[in-house]
Amino acid sequence: MKSELPSFFLNKPPRRSVDSAGAVLRTSFLDKGIHHLAGLIKTTYSQWETANKNGFFQKLDARVKVVFLLFFVIIVSLKRAILPEAIIGGFTFTLVALSRLNLLSFYRRVIFFSFLFGFLIALPSSLNIVTRGEIVIPLFHLSQPYDFWIYHVPESVGITRTGIHAVALLTLRVANSLSLSFLVVYTTPFAEIIRALKSLKVPDPLLMIITLSYKYIFIFAKTLEDIHLATKSKVVEVSDAQARKWVAGRIAFLFRKTRIRCEEVFNAMLARGFTGEISLFAQRKMRKRDLVIGSFLLVIGSLLLAS
Repeated sequence: MKSELPSFFLNKPPRRSVDSAGAVLRTSFLDKGIHHLAGLIKTTYSQWETANKNGFFQKLDARVKVVFLLFFVIIVSLKRAILPEAIIGGFTFTLVALSRLNLLSFYRRVIFFSFLFGFLIALPSSLNIVTRGEIVIPLFHLSQPYDFWIYHVPESVGITRTGIHAVALLTLRVANSLSLSFLVVYTTPFAEIIRALKSLKVPDPLLMIITLSYKYIFIFAKTLEDIHLATKSKVVEVSDAQARKWVAGRIAFLFRKTRIRCEEVFNAMLARGFTGEISLFAQRKMRKRDLVIGSFLLVIGSLLLAS
């Protein structure tokens, strides 16, 4: 698996370099974009590093973990109070710690995506323009109220108590869903996840799409690296404007190449007798330990659902 990673995944280049005279050279827009993309792909698809650790969740059967994920995500989406969501977050934190994952790295990603897709998106709903209620944080006052389309803008605009509760609830939901998903992904090899989904009767076309997408991300990264290195070997310096123009052209090139590669792969699969059905090796029998822990997680989830 390690050999599949492009070389620029392994070393993060410095943001600034120094020439022979000691002057600081500015890193180009293109270099920053390439290496940020590489870092994102590495952190997203490097679960093989943590899936082999001797932790609590790593020892569980993949089928138990997939059912656990589906069950707890449903619970997270159904709860309408902050306290149960906080309890679920604390329980997930305990599982992450028992699985010997890097807590700082794990929750840095969770907090970032929760802030981006939970807090910022829900923040406008805390205003009394959207959510009526008692204003706890007044922002500004208008000379008179206004009516715009279906919205009523009152004379005093501020953040309501009900709005704060809604924003906090949505942020906790996003954080808990991400924590549960990352916990399963970082403690389970990708092949085992596909095998577990197959045993749960997930349609074969969906499994094939997931598998090919997962494999293609490495091909895409390697192709992008080769194109970038080829350009750097021919051009001494690229301005930001030229880099943006180059990126736009490469997007069209990669799209065209992707379509051709998809047709080639599909024809090769048909030539080798592919019929649309994914065949996997037989699943190993569920151990008593997996059944006991799975039952324990089911009981915990049922208690949280009933609370």
